[in-house]
Formats: sequence, structure tokens, C-alpha cells
Amino acid sequence: MSLPLKIAWRYLVSKKGHQAVNIISIVAVCGVVVATAALICVLSVFNGFRGLIMGRLAMLDPQVAITATMGKVINDADSVIDVVSAIPGVERAIPVIEDQALAIYAQMQMPVRLKGVPDDYNTMSQMDSVIVDGQWKLRDQVSRYAVAGAGPAIRLMVRPDFLGMVRLYAPQRQGRVNIANPMGAFRQDSVFVSGIFQVQQNSYDADLIYVPLEMAQELFDYETEATQIEIKLTHDANEQQVMNHIASALGSSYQVKNRLMQQREAYRLVNIEKWMAFLLLSFILVIATFNVISTLSLLIIEKDDSIATLRALGANDTQISRIFVLQGWLITLTGAITGVIIGLILCLCQQQFGWLHLSGDPANMIISAYPVEVHFTDVLVTLGLVAAVGLLTGMVTALIMRRRLKRLTTKN
Repeated sequence: MSLPLKIAWRYLVSKKGHQAVNIISIVAVCGVVVATAALICVLSVFNGFRGLIMGRLAMLDPQVAITATMGKVINDADSVIDVVSAIPGVERAIPVIEDQALAIYAQMQMPVRLKGVPDDYNTMSQMDSVIVDGQWKLRDQVSRYAVAGAGPAIRLMVRPDFLGMVRLYAPQRQGRVNIANPMGAFRQDSVFVSGIFQVQQNSYDADLIYVPLEMAQELFDYETEATQIEIKLTHDANEQQVMNHIASALGSSYQVKNRLMQQREAYRLVNIEKWMAFLLLSFILVIATFNVISTLSLLIIEKDDSIATLRALGANDTQISRIFVLQGWLITLTGAITGVIIGLILCLCQQQFGWLHLSGDPANMIISAYPVEVHFTDVLVTLGLVAAVGLLTGMVTALIMRRRLKRLTTKN
């Protein structure tokens, strides 16, 4: 350990000559500790919410989805599926059709998104785990069925096993509209509702209804087309490698997306909120460093006699300045390490015990406590920020020290 660092450490831990300096030193360290711990906790909470959203959407989003780069549909979807199915790591690929329609039940009506899928679509997703009423069933020996989101179920006032059928209307894609018979411009069909699902995500719950793939093809006048091809990977598949192989095999006419890319807007919004909170807390940390600068300013004044003694022993101004710059670094570093440790402990306790609860009715919420997920990169970013703030503190301290030494030299 160098001599300036030894002296700086001694100045840090030793009792100061004035009680006010002791108090300000404690406040300075505590300010850095609290700001650093707050950064770790807040970033971890946003990570928890991001993981929660990803987990909920992963229940219905396919692992990999293929869409057309230009246009709405994929022409000759079966040939695309044949190409994709031959790629190692692909367990299954299916076509789906999704489009807008009008749903009417009794006197209720609303626009909905119909998604036509194969009958065993629940094996491609975790649909069974989000069914809150009824069951997943799209057909039996008697009729065809639909599985509706909570939004359509509430607005249409329909439940599984009701005797009435939901009527579905979609405009014809081809042909002319007969003014004398406007209803002739619509294709229509009817289904019973077999189940209600709820993911607690508005993008799914608000207006989505699953119907058999053949019904969607008839209603929207599709034959070999599909609006999307959904892929399930094998357990040992590398997602990125499979996506690269698919993109290479299909060419630029198709887009290949994983779950993160499919819900880019939702994840981007969470990330923006996370880093805006990080920015605000960073300002608090910068303000907390003013206490460090105040502490060092008072300590410089208090140590005039020690500075004179060091000069008499042969220390130059650079070495003396380095002592107080290092002390600023030590205060910041001590506060940062302590804050990180406290923040990690609080996050682990929240994960284990769920001390902080969300406001609202627990029966209507996915979780009752704030979710927490610690990322090592966030810890590194926080420490990097504190290091930058420490550098700023050192620069200001060096400036103050140079002026103080010049003044002491003038007096002598």
C-alpha cells in the first residue's frame, strides 16, 4: 500500500478533531450507500417485471414465428413448413391465420381478432395453464368450438357450454359488394364457446378468440395461405442457431422472430421505464457526492497542521493532494460496496419472503409481491456509475486541494 493511500485510509477511519466533521463524514458515506442500494433494488424490480411479462407472454407466443416481409400472408404455407421442418432443432411447425372479425352473441357485439389454429394447438403452447373456465376444445363429433379471451367473454356475456352460438362475420376479400344486399359482402359462421382464457396481458385478453384453422380459412377466404407459421423447438435446440438456419433457408422474403422480437414494444417500454428510473437515481447519487466533497473540504481545513508537517518531512504538493483525492475515492468506494451488499440482501429477502406487496386485490393479480430479479450486468453498471462519480469527486477535490496549498504557501 502506498504512503498516500495509507494516510488517506487513516484519515477515513480515525476520529476527526471536530464532531461536525465526523457527522458529515457519516452522512456522506450513508448517502452513497442508500443511493447505490436503491439503484440495485429498483433495477432488480424492473428486471422482475420484465421477466414476469416475458413468462406470461411465453405461455401463448410461439418460440419462433415466421411472417412475410411484404404483405399480410405467406403464400403456399405448406411448402414453407416443409423447408422449416427439415431444419435440425425444429420439433414442429404449423400454419395459423389471424385476422379481424365481428362477433355477435344475443344483443351483444364487438370486433375481435380471430386466430385459426390446429385442434391440438395447446401442445404448442401453455394454453391449458391459462384456461380459467371450461377447457381447450376446438371440435368434437357434433360441432366446432372457440376458446375466447376474458375480454370477449365479458363483453359478449358468454360462457362455456351456453346453448347459444357466437356468430362470426368477416368481409369477403374477393368480389364486389352488392349494394342491395350488403350482408352478402360478409362471410359468416357460428361456434359454441368451450373455454375462457386469461393471461393478464391486454394484448391477448382484450379481443382474441381461438377457432379451428379450417373455420378461419373459410371465414377469411384462404386456402394455402397463412398469416404466420409458428415453430416449436426441441429441448436441446439453440434458438439463435435455428433462427439463423431458417432465415438462410427461406431468404429475405420472410421474417424470423423469437418471443422477444414478437413483443418488442412491450419489452422496449419496460426497458425505457427501467433506465429512466436509473437516470433519476443517478442524479440522486450525484447529489449525494456533494456531501463527500463537503466532507473533504472540511477535512482539508482541519488538517492544515498535518499538511505543514508532511511538507516539512519532504512531501510535495502532488503527494499531499493525492492523499485527499484517494480519501474521496475510499469514501465513494466504501459506500458503493456497502450499498451493493445491502441492495443484494434486500433483493434476496424480497425474493424469499415477499415483504413488499403490490396494492390491489390479490385475487385479481398475477402476483401479490413485487417481483425481483438481480442481473449481474446491473451491478456492474451501478459500480461503473459510482466509479465515474468518484472520479468527479476526485477531480473537484484535487482542485480544492491545489487552491488550499497555494493559500498556505502564500501565508508562509
